[in-house]
Amino acid sequence: EVQIVESGGGLVQAGGSLRLSCVISGTTFADSAIGWFRQAPGKAREGVSAIDIGRHDTYYADSVKGRFTISGDRVSNTVYLQMDSLKPEDTGVYYCAVEPAAIYLGPDAREYTYWGQGTHVTVSS
Repeated sequence: EVQIVESGGGLVQAGGSLRLSCVISGTTFADSAIGWFRQAPGKAREGVSAIDIGRHDTYYADSVKGRFTISGDRVSNTVYLQMDSLKPEDTGVYYCAVEPAAIYLGPDAREYTYWGQGTHVTVSS
């Protein structure tokens, strides 16, 4: 059984930073694509970033390029999302998701099979 646990959300002022963590178990970490998504109130879920650790490949949405950095740790089976220069529009629930075959790396939520419960991020202006 795949289990995904996100943490690291919170309240931060605009311009600040947060680091989200996603601990994954029950799947081969290095063979998977792992994505971060967010959903703001009243808006559709948006793909923010993704990583294929085995292929050393990453994806970033245009809205976060240059501000967010995704990385992975094979030892702890953890994917991190370092978020810098945060803006109020980054507010939302952030979800970690796994595409276990690593065929797809991108923002389409339909391609990801397993999902965490989410962690809340609030950026105040």
